[in-house]
Amino acid sequence: MTGDTVHPAAMRNEYAADLGLSEADLAADWHTQFGRWFADAVAAGLPEPNAMVVGTADAAGRPSGRTVLLKGYDPEGFVFFTNHESRKGAEAAANPYASLVFPWFPMQRQVVVAGPVERIDRAETEAYFAVRPRGSQLGAWASTQSRVLPDRAALDAAYRAAAERFADVERIPAPPHWGGLRVRPESVEFWQGRASRLHDRLRFRLTGPGTWAVERLAP
Repeated sequence: MTGDTVHPAAMRNEYAADLGLSEADLAADWHTQFGRWFADAVAAGLPEPNAMVVGTADAAGRPSGRTVLLKGYDPEGFVFFTNHESRKGAEAAANPYASLVFPWFPMQRQVVVAGPVERIDRAETEAYFAVRPRGSQLGAWASTQSRVLPDRAALDAAYRAAAERFADVERIPAPPHWGGLRVRPESVEFWQGRASRLHDRLRFRLTGPGTWAVERLAP
């Protein structure tokens, strides 16, 4: 460190030597294995264990990433919600493929997902929107996500306008431009940190309809 500058090249964090992930440790399918690790992350008290980095790319292949919250998973895939007119929503429509990374670093674990992305059924979106806090519902109406704003006051004014619009409405409907996206995995990698950077990486890879191969990847 020199003055206010921190040099990342010198940062080291040696992972535990006694941790590991073997093929024998894996569940029979990726979603059961994900459920086990997700439960471990929750039990460990990790902050927002359902936070994941979503990677998308536009029609020209230029990538972008951001952190969002997982709101559901099952054998069909992973679901999150967004404004479909946002950058990630537009990219998912133009280039319907996405990656997910669950960075559970305090546990020396990651889960990395890749696969096609699609909009979920509108009824499922409405059902989830109905249980969101009212403030979040109003925020979905107020925010033109990813658009340029002149200042913070413009966003606050849009929120106040939404609150006034729905002041007498008990059940606020989901905006037509807002909804869920499902990433249908073609691969799900379970990464466990090991000493000397010789990490364990075991990947479920889709090889046919309902058929998965388990592969060990070099760290």
